Amino acid sequence: MLGMIVPDGIEKDFPIDDPNLANQIAIVSCKDVIEYGSGSKTVVMVDCGVKHNILRCFMERGVKVVRVPWDYDFNKLEYDGLFISNGPGNPQFCNVTVANLRKAMESDKPIFGICMGNQLLARAGGANTYKLKYGHRSHNQPVRMVDTNRCFITSQNHGFAVDDKTLGNDWEPWFVNMNDGTNEGIRHKSKPFCSVQFHPEASSGPTDTNFLFDEFISKL
Repeated sequence: MLGMIVPDGIEKDFPIDDPNLANQIAIVSCKDVIEYGSGSKTVVMVDCGVKHNILRCFMERGVKVVRVPWDYDFNKLEYDGLFISNGPGNPQFCNVTVANLRKAMESDKPIFGICMGNQLLARAGGANTYKLKYGHRSHNQPVRMVDTNRCFITSQNHGFAVDDKTLGNDWEPWFVNMNDGTNEGIRHKSKPFCSVQFHPEASSGPTDTNFLFDEFISKL
């Protein structure tokens, strides 16, 4: 909801900046390629506004990380796995990232995304995204792994979501929000591509789904 608090007696007729009309990812993404660590496996991290704790999660697991700007063509790099980070705003501004992801998806190299990464991977796979009427912004959002009774408490901070109904035949929902039934993750049926809408490594926050980093790295 856009608005402002204006004291009595102050002119109220002035414009309100709508962050949904600007590419917020271009503002917060890194501007250059940055390397971290020296592990035997290399993960290219597409920086859409990545949190430092996500970097720490990879570093703690002995992975070399090559962090690239949101619009960088990472397909020219040598890597073992691709990670698409969290980030602010509307995924529709990131068509360059989506195009690069589609190229990457022609191979079988593992891909993992978080938050904005879930939306961009979905769009690369042909699905649509939309703005939620009520965004998810808390540390206690319950999600369920589809086709199981496994539930997890997650940290979330997003105003857009993936439209499950537009997923292609090669894709399936992975997690669902137990509060409103919206999408919380997707995965490819035959290739090692998956993503989640929530933050597995939130700090402070629940760590129920930290194992997703280990699952991704085990595929490298």
